Amino acid sequence: MYREQAPGEEEPAVRWLPFQLNPDLPAEGISRQLYIEHKFGPGGSRNYARIAGVGSEVGIDFAFDNIKVQPNTLNAHRLMRYGALNGREDEVAESLFKAYFQEGANLTDLAALATIGEWAGLERKALEAYQASDADPDEVLRGDEDARRAGIHGVPFFIFNRRTAVSGAQEPEALLAAMLQARDA
Repeated sequence: MYREQAPGEEEPAVRWLPFQLNPDLPAEGISRQLYIEHKFGPGGSRNYARIAGVGSEVGIDFAFDNIKVQPNTLNAHRLMRYGALNGREDEVAESLFKAYFQEGANLTDLAALATIGEWAGLERKALEAYQASDADPDEVLRGDEDARRAGIHGVPFFIFNRRTAVSGAQEPEALLAAMLQARDA
């Protein structure tokens, strides 16, 4: 999905592409505490203190302690796809981030995902019907596989004008420089 830009228009069009950090997790996810201990060792949750501090500086109140389930995000990506098909992709992304990182929502729970979609302006009954269907998991998985084949191994990951890639959290100046480089290429 993309938006055509008029000649000379500088506003970038944004597309959210599927990428699962943990595609091998069971559909119901696993305990966040166990996941963190397995990934970082005992006390590994301390690694998130720096992220929370940086978030606080820019007005994002991360509440990592609220997260109880490390999710398999296939259905969250299906929600993103549904949002894109209904013109609400950015709103769904923002609602997902807020629900997970600030409220600790379980992103494997279809009722929680329906609420998140509703916050983003989607009609709940239609969304629930979509969730109950078998629509789009193959498209999500194919997009995830395409990202991995392209060398993407983590998020955030930005691709500007299909030419310039930037991996990881970056300062705004670095992102602007990459955008300008891609535009001028």
